[in-house]
Amino acid sequence: MLPVLPQVYSKNIMPNPITSFTPNRYIPFITPNDAIHPQASVIGDVIIGADVNIAPFASIRGDEGTPIYIGQGSNVQDGVVIHGLKNGRVKKDGQDYSVYIGKDVSLAHQSQIHGPAKVGDNVFVGMQSFVYKSEIGNNVVIEPTAKVIGVKVADNRYVPAGEIIKTQEQADKLPVITPEYSNKDMNHEVVEVNKELAYSYPANYYMTNLA
Repeated sequence: MLPVLPQVYSKNIMPNPITSFTPNRYIPFITPNDAIHPQASVIGDVIIGADVNIAPFASIRGDEGTPIYIGQGSNVQDGVVIHGLKNGRVKKDGQDYSVYIGKDVSLAHQSQIHGPAKVGDNVFVGMQSFVYKSEIGNNVVIEPTAKVIGVKVADNRYVPAGEIIKTQEQADKLPVITPEYSNKDMNHEVVEVNKELAYSYPANYYMTNLA
């Protein structure tokens, strides 16, 4: 858990309010290598690794379920929502999180990750898709508009566009990513584009190391 920091960082990167379920005030932890657009909102107990690009109108709200973690090299695209329930937790390396997002993850436009939720490394979460009360393995593709609710998705699987996966039996039958799968390399390309954007955008943003 990060230390309590009293200062407000900016109008769109700010501490959480003090409540019965979040009794300490936290300011988001970011690095100088992150790009957070002024029209994005990052609130409260949020930990963001290096080289992360956060696009306009993304909302990352660590005021109820906390903490929220976003790993190095990931990207949070336009209109994405990340939030969590106050009592829901997932574990990663012995630490409790409301939402844990691994390295080199792409959260595409208008997707939602609602905690408790854990997303592994090198995952593509497609446009307008939804993950809730679920654990997503490494190297997974969630195609656009798919919904994953209350299940564990194994490594190297994909969720077809528009599918609603809400039983473990469904999750266990998801197709394996093969060399023939048309979207197998898509996340790598999206991550590389967004890393370059993260390097380029901060010249136009306010960047301060809060470490």
